[in-house]
Amino acid sequence: MKNIFKISLLALVITSVGCKKYLDQQPITAVTSTTVFADEQSAYQALIAVYSRLTGDQGYGIRLSLYYTVDNDETQGPGGTNDDDRRGMARYTLTASNAQLERPFNQLFQGIEYANVCIDQIPKMNLYTSGTDLQKKRLQRMLGEALTLRAQFYFEAIRIWGDLPAHFQPAVQQASQNPFPARVNRDTLYAQILADLSTASNLIPWQNEMASIGDPMNERLSKATAKALRARIALFAGGYSLRGAAGAALGTMKRRDDYLIYYQIAKKECADIMLNGSHKLNPDYKNLWKEQVGKRAVVDPENELLFQVTGIGGTGNGDTKLGYYNGPKLDGAGNASYIMLPTYFYAFDSMDMRRDVTCAPYNAASNLVKTGLSITAMNDGKYRRDWSNNLAASTLQWFGGKWQVIRYADVLLMYAEAENELNGPTASAYDAFNQVRRRGFGKPITTADPTVDLPTGLSKPDFFAALVKERSFEFGGEGIRKFDLIRWNLLATKLAETKQKLLDMANKVAPYDVLPTSMYLITGTTADDKTMWANSFYQPAPSTPTGTTKVTWIGTGVNTTSLARFATGFTSGKSELFPIPQAAISSNSSLTQNPGY
Repeated sequence: MKNIFKISLLALVITSVGCKKYLDQQPITAVTSTTVFADEQSAYQALIAVYSRLTGDQGYGIRLSLYYTVDNDETQGPGGTNDDDRRGMARYTLTASNAQLERPFNQLFQGIEYANVCIDQIPKMNLYTSGTDLQKKRLQRMLGEALTLRAQFYFEAIRIWGDLPAHFQPAVQQASQNPFPARVNRDTLYAQILADLSTASNLIPWQNEMASIGDPMNERLSKATAKALRARIALFAGGYSLRGAAGAALGTMKRRDDYLIYYQIAKKECADIMLNGSHKLNPDYKNLWKEQVGKRAVVDPENELLFQVTGIGGTGNGDTKLGYYNGPKLDGAGNASYIMLPTYFYAFDSMDMRRDVTCAPYNAASNLVKTGLSITAMNDGKYRRDWSNNLAASTLQWFGGKWQVIRYADVLLMYAEAENELNGPTASAYDAFNQVRRRGFGKPITTADPTVDLPTGLSKPDFFAALVKERSFEFGGEGIRKFDLIRWNLLATKLAETKQKLLDMANKVAPYDVLPTSMYLITGTTADDKTMWANSFYQPAPSTPTGTTKVTWIGTGVNTTSLARFATGFTSGKSELFPIPQAAISSNSSLTQNPGY
């Protein structure tokens, strides 16, 4: 949130809400729930504290967005010797004592607790029932936002760790009833947060209604956010997940018998958003990422960006490392540890404009001159410093980037998926699917185009297979893919397929036998797409073009770098979930461990 993250102050405010009176003498600076929730502005500050738990190094600033989302068939984690840290996490060799588990786990539950306090206290405010109409509507919106944020925190934790304790009241109340809660079935948790989101969507206005309650257009959540999140969670609740008894050697991937109920929920929520018309696709995919996300615009013209996590402050507490950890280096500064796989690059149609947005095989200087990279060192392209408005060479790691949680494109593809599962590939499923695909090829979004539209007459399985691919092309590098593959029970299959494709590429087996071993970068170019290169990605150059710099493209690194570290420790029946952090188990004797750990 722009210029409103006063994290240290707000953390003091929110954590003071539940303090008990341990001393007879109260300091004059004590802040009670009565004080915090006495007026609209103070309640708003408490809500912003809930938002603040989304970001920072332990949230979507780097760990939840990047560390936790690889390896998959699009991306892989950092090189170097395997460890019980971020490398072990990417390679599926992590243990319960992995250094990257405890603090994100704690921050998610801290966010749940902050939200619980707001959910408990806001309806008790005098203004909530006795204020002006505008005050009541703004407070209702805040309550809906708190419910939505709690659902997001819980959803993220569930898809990472599975069954978890139920925390749906402030800790000061829960601790007196059950100080050491055990894990409950994730289906119970899903039922609660889906119900909460239904309530929230009735409290939060649509984007085009904000002005009517006196709220400005900004990055706070809208009704569409709550509905889109409810659709996403419903697809996970109705999808596959790893189940198994505590201490079991391995678990089993299962889905509920009544899973179609959840596809119906997803379809309805997406249909509501589509019908409302407040949100559309940006007609230019590159513009969306370069000019809106990259330039950190407060509002995008089409309102495609339904849910964003914005960093601010230049520290690990509230900012993000987007563009430093995962994008091209700028004047040599950057980590470049989040790599797009060579096989993913070549999965795109050559005319799909999303390829050169998602994949950036270069590093840049502050004057935008590019240096080419081999295909095994290709950067994530959506969060790149040379697209930001911060081009100063710097070794600082935080640049105020904005992680995208949900976009309108996901609403369209979730609708297509749910409709296909319920009724087969109907005309409405095709239409939603093709809107996203046309935009990817630079075509008019709402005009039929047989050159790029999905062929009609597909079977239900074939339409689903096309959707699995399309979601990868549309959301590459956005932290979605691994969890999609898990809910479809395809993670093990896609990892095995990717390993074979990498091996085939290394050995120049068809269709990779005709690819160039070298690319020729136009010397001094400032371009940021395929026009950087003087030759084709799909066949060797007949000769060395003049005015170019030779770059090794496909060499031995495909085998010795990419394949050698790709998902090396993945074990089906175990790796679909992370282990519960050992520190959490040590603190709560009622917690049990996931299968295989």
